[in-house]
Amino acid sequence: MDQETTAPDDAGKEAEALELSVTRFIAAPPERVWHVLIERQEEWWCPRPWRMRIDERECRAGGRCRTTMLGPEGEVIAQDGLFLAFEEGRMFATTDAISGDLRPARPFMIGIWEIAPEGEGTRYTGRARHWNAEDKRAHEEMGFTQGWNAVAEQLAALCEEAGENG
Repeated sequence: MDQETTAPDDAGKEAEALELSVTRFIAAPPERVWHVLIERQEEWWCPRPWRMRIDERECRAGGRCRTTMLGPEGEVIAQDGLFLAFEEGRMFATTDAISGDLRPARPFMIGIWEIAPEGEGTRYTGRARHWNAEDKRAHEEMGFTQGWNAVAEQLAALCEEAGENG
C-alpha cells in the first residue's frame, strides 16, 4: 500500500506558507492583557470605525463563538464558529469551518490569538491560518496587515490605558 505522507517539517512549512500574522509588544502585564483580550473584546476586535458585537460566546474548546461585525455605513457581517482551543491566560483559537450548531460551513481561516510574558510587558500575536493560497491571498487583499495591526494597536492602547488608570 503506497501512501504519500507529509513529513512533520514539511507540514509545518506548508502551514506557515498559508499563515498571516501580526505581533506587538504591549507595555502591560499578561494578566491585564488577557483580561482586556477577553472581557473587553468588543472594544478592540474590529478596526475603527467598525464595531463588533458578541452574540454568543462559550470560552472553552468546542464552545460556540458567534459575533457580528458592524460597519460605519450599515454593513453587517455575521460570523459563526467554534473555539478550537481556549487556554486561560495564554491563547484561544477559533474557526469558521464549523458553525456553532455543528454544521459544516465554507471555511476561510483558523484564527489564533496568543499572549506571552516579555520583559516588563506582554507579546501579543494574532495569526490567521488559511485552508489554501487563494484564501490567504484574498485575506491579504482585504487588508489583513493594516486591519490586524490596527486591532493590535487598539488592544495595546486599552491595556496600557488600564495600567495608567489602575
